[in-house]
Amino acid sequence: MRGKKRSLWKDLEDGFGGGSRFRILLHLALHPEEAHTKYALVKATGVRTPSVEEQLKTLVNMGWVKEYPFTPKTYQINKEHKIVRAFMEFLEKIRWSTESGSPSPRIHRLLK
Repeated sequence: MRGKKRSLWKDLEDGFGGGSRFRILLHLALHPEEAHTKYALVKATGVRTPSVEEQLKTLVNMGWVKEYPFTPKTYQINKEHKIVRAFMEFLEKIRWSTESGSPSPRIHRLLK
């Protein structure tokens, strides 16, 4: 047993490789009905624009995120992708299972 307890949300972020890709994916998964511009994702996640662009390219290529060719382009989680569906179901099951009943402040900002 560890001496210091870690946040479940921090563990998930670390488990998914941490950083910007997880935060972008999490934001899109928690707002599945919305399409977001890169700018909106920068504001919502605190990730810098070049990193958002890079991570979106990867997520679109994986089929986890849909890209819509509007001006500006918008992005939405691909709920039809089986891994994304499983991820979203997983998030729903654990959303409030932390001891405090809510995620860390940084992740809480994404849940709004």
